[in-house]
Order: sequence, then C-alpha cells, then structure tokens
Amino acid sequence: MNFTSVENIAAAVLYEGYILYPYRSTAIKNRQRWNFGTLYPRIYAEAQRPQEPFRLISECLLVPGSNTALDIKVNFLQLLPQPVSSNLVDPSLNWDEATERTFDHCDLDLSALLTAPLSLNIAPASHLAASLTIRAQTLPSGAWKLHLELENISSLSSGTKALREEALPRSLVSAHLLLGLTGGEFISLLEPLDPYAADAKACTNTGVFPVLAGDEPNRSILLLSPIILYDYPKTSPESAGDFFDGTEMDEMLTLRVLTLTDAEKEEMRSGDPRARRILERTEALTGEEMMKTHGIVRALHEIQGDAS
Repeated sequence: MNFTSVENIAAAVLYEGYILYPYRSTAIKNRQRWNFGTLYPRIYAEAQRPQEPFRLISECLLVPGSNTALDIKVNFLQLLPQPVSSNLVDPSLNWDEATERTFDHCDLDLSALLTAPLSLNIAPASHLAASLTIRAQTLPSGAWKLHLELENISSLSSGTKALREEALPRSLVSAHLLLGLTGGEFISLLEPLDPYAADAKACTNTGVFPVLAGDEPNRSILLLSPIILYDYPKTSPESAGDFFDGTEMDEMLTLRVLTLTDAEKEEMRSGDPRARRILERTEALTGEEMMKTHGIVRALHEIQGDAS
C-alpha cells in the first residue's frame, strides 16, 4: 500500500506537541514534556498513580472484497538524551531528541485472521520492544471488525521503581498506525452508512481515534490517530512548515518567533535541529508568504430554506 497521500498528516500527528514555543530546551514545558499517544513500558505504567498508558486498543470496520489484503504501518518517536550543549546557560539542562521509528507489515491475508489472531513483535532498537496483536470477526451486517492492540513490552532494569527518566527513552511516543486495504473498503466510524451504524457505535477505541485518510472519497486508508481528527484530515497548504502545535495559528507563532531575543534565537539554533529549522524558515519568510498565514475561507455553503 502506498501511503504517500497521508504522509503529511501522519508526520503532523507524529510531532504534535513535540517541542513548543519558545522552542528552547530551557523552557519548562519543553523539559517536562507531555506528548499525545505515549505508551510507556508496562511495568512502569502500572506502577504510576494514576496509571499511565502502556497500550492502545482499536476496533474498526471494513467491507471486504475478493482476496482482501491489509498493510500496516506503525509510527512513533523514541526520545533519547543528547550530549549537553556548551551553549546552554545551565549545562545540567540536557535535551531528549526524537528518533523516528517505523514498523511495516504488508499483504496480510485478512481471511486468516478470522480463524487465528496474529501477533507481531516490534523491536526497532536496543531495549525498546512492542507487540502488535490483530484479529478479525464477521458481523451480521456483512462488515468485518478488526481488533488491534499495540503494547509496549520493553523491560526496565529498575522494575516498578523506575523513574520517568528511565522509562521515557523506552516509550513509544506519539504512537499511531496507518492501515491500508487492497480489495476492500473501510467504514467511517464518524459517519457510518445506516447498515453499519450500530456496528460503528459498538467499536471500542482506547488511546486512538480511527479516521478515513487520503484522498476523498477513497476508503482504502485508515489513520489510527492519538488525537481527535475528522475523516480525511489535511495539513494547511498555506503553512510554510511545522510548528508542532496544531492548536495555535501559524501567524501568531511566526510573529512570536520573530520577536525572540538574540540570545533566545541562539539557543534555538544550538538546540534541537527541528527548532533550528523553524527559526531559519521563519526568518526567511517573505511578506507575501506572511500574508498567507493571516487566514482563508475554505468553503461557503448555501443556506437552504427561508432564512426568516
């Protein structure tokens, strides 16, 4: 399955909240990070009060065709401590930088899942491990239900006494999945057709929100997102690049970056390379490009009936 049509939105989901304005490692909100879709090692997660998540669970619906095949792509970040920069005001303030991790499994025969679940091991790096379990069942409506569970099974040397600093590098950060169908179609859980409305309502999703993705009205791709989205989400074509905060406006963040002090900008340059790219891109914006961030009307819909 070619996931090219959803790469931009998948990348936006992957880095949502990764680093926030003022994009400096000395900012408290960038040192005490809270990312969407973080799956901690189970032994650590269950020891916390309240308990932290260690797995995501998703159920989705599809209408099979002949010889329906499923492609799966698992994406997440691994946050790894970096060498201390000599430019930091306080050398004790080190920085966790993201490494992208991806796992693919292609051409899975869906009919085989009706008789036996499939368990896949994911081990993209030393001391980091996860398991993905998939099973399927047929429903009276004619739809098939897929049940997926992604669990962090990484071990920790400190066990239940482990601190967050030990657990975070072995966590699946911003974990999400892309599902692709060949010879079948997914059913929207947000706006299901009437024959499947009850089935959609009965689906259980913990930690993710399945939405149709790609080019509308194609129904061959499903995004299991850790943040709430609508079907067929898109990134804004007016945006010059990522700011890692979908709840803010590009115009406001652009202006804020431009008003940083020289010392703050230098810290951005010497910190995370993604922060440096934000600064370089923002400082290079032309007046015309700035105007594009001001706002746009996407669509107008005619109001039917008597407005009085």
